[in-house]
Amino acid sequence: MRAAVVVFPGSNCDRDLAVAFEQAGAEVTMVWHKESELPQGVDIVGIPGGFSYGDYLRCGAIAANSPICKSVAAHAGRGGYVMGICNGFQVLTETGLLPGALLRNAGLKYICKTVGLKVETSASDFTTVYNAGDVVDIPIAHHDGNYFADAETIAALKGEDRIAFTYTENPNGAQADIAGILSDNRRVLGMMPHPERAADTGHGGTDGTALFRALAGALTTA
Repeated sequence: MRAAVVVFPGSNCDRDLAVAFEQAGAEVTMVWHKESELPQGVDIVGIPGGFSYGDYLRCGAIAANSPICKSVAAHAGRGGYVMGICNGFQVLTETGLLPGALLRNAGLKYICKTVGLKVETSASDFTTVYNAGDVVDIPIAHHDGNYFADAETIAALKGEDRIAFTYTENPNGAQADIAGILSDNRRVLGMMPHPERAADTGHGGTDGTALFRALAGALTTA
């Protein structure tokens, strides 16, 4: 598996994401936001958490218009895999690779804690080693994690089995308790919680490890 992790000014989870990919067996390249092309042969692009461009304008809006994001969109259009975590999820909605938007938390406060996530589907290469209905413990750290979409979009996400994760106890007001969603081809995942922060026993838990292991297994056998 060859992974590229995009780095924006204000990214602060880029190294964590790279380490999680590496622990799953990936060869990782860090890609600066001003680059216009991804490395040749990349299987998956990781868009990390943080505060890209200081979260000015809207979270992820400036990053979505950076030179590298055109290449990320082209990669997704070719059927390549993309994972956006926290700020990365916001970037993916701003690019239009995923539907909906991430709004200010309902309590108007930054939230940083470990939460329970329910796996809603195992029918994706990201979640295949989980069972639908499993509950995993994954950290969150966000101020704008309140997922919003119109009723038609929410119905489509449910009907097409594209909700990857929901919160067992909704911390931010997200519609339908949504914590993560998939694209229509199931190769783009956006999620607010941080699985890369739950991939090392020294960090207090390893429930996120399975996600990276599942992806590595899918790409290795493809």
